[in-house]
Amino acid sequence: MLYNCVNKDCYENPVLEMDYSDPDVIRVGEDYYLVSSSFTYLPGVPLLHSRDLIHWEQLSWCLPRLPFARYDLPAHGCGSWAPSIRYHEGRFYVFIPLPDEGIFVVTATDPRGPWSEPHCIRETVGWIDPCPFWDEDGNAYMAHAFANSRCGIKHRIDVCRMSPDASRLLDDGVQVYCNPQLHPTMEGPKMYKREGYYYIFVPAGGVATGWQTVLRSRSPLGPYEAKVVLHQGQSAVNGPHQGAWVTTPEGADWFFHFQDAGVHGRILHLQPMCRVDGWPVMGRDRDGDGIGEPVDSWPLPLPAALPQHPLQPDDGFEGPDLALCWQWQGNPRQEWYRVENGLRLFMPPCARGESLLWYMPNVLTQIAPAKQYTMRTTLTLEDGEDGDEAGLTVMGHRYSALSLRRTGGEYRLVLTRGLVTERTAQGVAVEQVAAEQPFRGNTVSLELRFDPDGMVRYAWGIPGNTPTLIGPACPAAKSTWSGARPGLFARNHLNRPTSGSARFDGARFGI
Repeated sequence: MLYNCVNKDCYENPVLEMDYSDPDVIRVGEDYYLVSSSFTYLPGVPLLHSRDLIHWEQLSWCLPRLPFARYDLPAHGCGSWAPSIRYHEGRFYVFIPLPDEGIFVVTATDPRGPWSEPHCIRETVGWIDPCPFWDEDGNAYMAHAFANSRCGIKHRIDVCRMSPDASRLLDDGVQVYCNPQLHPTMEGPKMYKREGYYYIFVPAGGVATGWQTVLRSRSPLGPYEAKVVLHQGQSAVNGPHQGAWVTTPEGADWFFHFQDAGVHGRILHLQPMCRVDGWPVMGRDRDGDGIGEPVDSWPLPLPAALPQHPLQPDDGFEGPDLALCWQWQGNPRQEWYRVENGLRLFMPPCARGESLLWYMPNVLTQIAPAKQYTMRTTLTLEDGEDGDEAGLTVMGHRYSALSLRRTGGEYRLVLTRGLVTERTAQGVAVEQVAAEQPFRGNTVSLELRFDPDGMVRYAWGIPGNTPTLIGPACPAAKSTWSGARPGLFARNHLNRPTSGSARFDGARFGI
């Protein structure tokens, strides 16, 4: 994604208008690496690379699959929460919390992978947002927060001693900060040391309406004092939240954080940062109170360096496998698809007993590329049985899809709306047909148009012809901890075994 600024010596926020939730960023030499949450969209924990903090490319997924059978089916909102990345003695470490299973670590010597199998350093429920820290004296630590939904705690930060090889925790940790009156929610700790001070950056007050707090101590185990350093103030950026402190080779400090943009997910901002009396100040301190506010634009942190492979939602399905942008709703299985002169999606029965998109692990989605976009594909239904269908979708707590369905030996275009009425990990979903019409033939071009207000319009056409709108506009909604996601699917909506499949010629986006 390119920065957009009238003055090309500046960048504009958000620097990534994409749903890279809970970002953590480090610098290794002149290279910057970013990881983010992915919950139960798999493969998970994307690793991005930049040379200038503005332009990013994806190098790998740190977590090809989750090591528990429950994730073979969608477990919306569970899975990999806020990860952290560190580089220590020639190796990359990514700490990944699974709020229902524990704290896991994967490592690699090359950020492109291969990444090690996830290693559990603490089997537990409710520990989240781990961040490792290696001190100059050889001791190692891990800071973490707690998930209120799992353990009833949401305002406390603990620090544990850790073995220097990050293979295990050495104790149960000590509480280093807890003040529910001032900071009713605290999460996402990131631990650093500068000029004799230990710092723990902690967002507080909640994702959509909170603020950024910093803890400071002369000892890794405290006691820590606290100061609010960034809030919304008079800006339009609500709840400037969880992120990372990075320093350029020239010594300039910057702070990455996300903003909850509702249906569009958690989008990324970059703030200039300095220290006053040893305390960080982020953004611009407009009223001199020592608390910064997010900036709309700012001079570039480094000379612009375009990535070799910029973030790209398009996929021509030319093989040998899917592009890095794609994720499934559960642990991937090779028998779901084949990439060969297009993408062929198969139609296994849904193990939940109802073939609803919310329940299907084999729905193929990706992070939305912008707040406004179009997505197009041409598909062919091959072989099969009555009930076979395939098409485009936008997934979330309110979702929709346009598909070509085989019924009674003929074909129909079907516009479907879905609603998640119970937003637990498994959830309860209902679907209804919003519009349908006969279609002659088994090959059709489909298009969806996502508007900034979260409304989706669908269109269809004969390949090569102008598309025609179908049915009413469909409202989208965010999912559990993530924005609405465009995708492709194939299923038998009657949930019957079938030899059918759907072949897609590509996924083409317009932004």
